[in-house]
Amino acid sequence: MPYLRPVPADQSAPHPGDDAARSAGARPVPGHDVRVQWVISLAVVVAGLLTIRPMGPTGRGLAVAALFVVNSAALLARRLPEHKVPPRIALGWLTLGVVAAAALIGLSSSGTGYLFAFFLAGHIGYRLETRQALVLAGFCSLLCGAVLYFRLGPGHEALPWVFGLATGAPVLIGIVNRSQRQAVRAAIDAAESAERAARAEALTAVLTERGRIARDVHDVLAHSLAGINMQLELADALIDTGDLEKVREAHAKAHSLVKESLKQAQWTVHALREDALPLRETLASMLASSGHRDVLTVTGTVRDVPAQAVQSLLRIAQEALTNAARHAPGGAVSMELAFTPESTVLRIRNRPATRPAVPGAGSGMGLIGMRERVALLGGTLTAGPVTEGPHLGDWQVEAVIPQ
Repeated sequence: MPYLRPVPADQSAPHPGDDAARSAGARPVPGHDVRVQWVISLAVVVAGLLTIRPMGPTGRGLAVAALFVVNSAALLARRLPEHKVPPRIALGWLTLGVVAAAALIGLSSSGTGYLFAFFLAGHIGYRLETRQALVLAGFCSLLCGAVLYFRLGPGHEALPWVFGLATGAPVLIGIVNRSQRQAVRAAIDAAESAERAARAEALTAVLTERGRIARDVHDVLAHSLAGINMQLELADALIDTGDLEKVREAHAKAHSLVKESLKQAQWTVHALREDALPLRETLASMLASSGHRDVLTVTGTVRDVPAQAVQSLLRIAQEALTNAARHAPGGAVSMELAFTPESTVLRIRNRPATRPAVPGAGSGMGLIGMRERVALLGGTLTAGPVTEGPHLGDWQVEAVIPQ
């Protein structure tokens, strides 16, 4: 079994809704410190409050104060999470901010009002898609440049009109930052997807191993207990006949099955620990313990078989021998292990019963378990009566596991 890394309970897979939130910008991106952004935004607002003139309760001072408030709100709003602001609203708010910044440059006679235009242009590149960002930044440059070029307010005396054209340039910085943010998020999403895939693979491996252990438990407990139960029921039935010799024989067989069950339990423990059992020797031992000696035939060039294949072949042999004892008591059993260049083949055949079979309650999972074992190794399993050849009338189980 491959090594499985345990996954702590607090590292469960994220909820599907989390992906949508992350893709919409709800997750912070490394290198994008929100506190630094807040400090910069507040610094621009404070600098404008201290330097922009005129600012008062009447006339042009009132207009400048109103534009300053609008610019400050537009600048501080850039800290709103992207997933909470629809794209259309973001476009409208940034457009309003650009117009207010150009108007503030025109109406104010001094101060740092132009900083609002620069920082808004940078955020346009960060918040909007590239085409929209370039168009709105170009509009910002043309609007601020026109305000200064056509001398639409007293602010044109302090700043040259070319400076107004430069207000849209920071959009390029914003676009670069947005591209970096998307690249980081894509890398994080890829890492999380890989982690989820690894967890799913580990879970699949765990479930597969549980299935294997369930088959082993079934082979050891269900079959052995079914055989023991059959012998005890036979003994109970024979008590009424007064044939004590047959009763003792049934009890002796039950004791033998108990000993065999203990041995099979040891095989299962070895298998679960991935200890490689010798295939031929173990098959011969299984046949001997079931009362069939010198019936194992080995053909082809003997070679080492992978541990998982050995385990499956042993379990299939155990299942077949148990079924033969249950459904064909007294019938001769033969086993053939064939090594071919392409595969390893195990055949177990039993002759028809020579004495009545005692009904027993099986689990019904034996044949299913055998097929599952072989299928996991890419092989095939057939079970049924032989319809031709020297073994006509025998029941045969054949497992073919590719090399």
